[in-house]
Amino acid sequence: MKQTLRRRYLELRRSLDTARLSEEAANALATFLRDREARRILIYLPFRHELSPLGLRNRLPKARFFLPRVAPFGLTVHPFDAPRERHRYGFEQPGAQAPRVDPASLDAVVVPGIAFDRAGFRLGYGGGYYDRFLPRLPGHILRIGLAPSALIVEALPHDPWDACVDHLASEHGVRAAEGRESG
Repeated sequence: MKQTLRRRYLELRRSLDTARLSEEAANALATFLRDREARRILIYLPFRHELSPLGLRNRLPKARFFLPRVAPFGLTVHPFDAPRERHRYGFEQPGAQAPRVDPASLDAVVVPGIAFDRAGFRLGYGGGYYDRFLPRLPGHILRIGLAPSALIVEALPHDPWDACVDHLASEHGVRAAEGRESG
C-alpha cells in the first residue's frame, strides 16, 4: 500500500511548481519559527522535487542551521556549512568526518516527506531514518513536516513505529497537526 502511494504522490509532486511553493512555504515557516524564537534549526537539502527549506536561511539571519546525515542507525546532526559528500541515493549530506551536534540542542526540526497526513504521519522514502530520529528528541523541540498542500492528505497508512510531526507547513501556512496542541 505505501509503495503504491509513494508512486502516486511522487508523480503528483513532479507536476507541482515546487520552486514557487517552496518560497511561499518558507515565508510562512520563517514567521512561525521567529514567533517561537527558534534559533537552532535542522533543515535538509531538498531532493527530487521536495519543497526546499533553504529559503529559511535568508529569512532568519540570526538562526543557526544544521543538516542531517544518514548514518547506519539513524540520523546524525551537523553544522550546515560542514563539508559534504554525495550519498549513494544521490543526495548531498554532511561528510563522515563532519563535526556532530547534539540533537537535544535544537529548537526545531524541519522534516521532509513525500506526503503527510493531517495527524502528522509522513510517507517518506521507506528508510525509516526520521522515524528513529524524531522519538529520541526532547519534547520541547518543534517537529515540522514540510510539504505542498496538495500532499497533505486526510490519512496515510502507518505502522506502530512510524513517528509523526507536530506541525505541518505548506504554502498556505503552518498549523498544528490534528490532535496536537498548537505551540
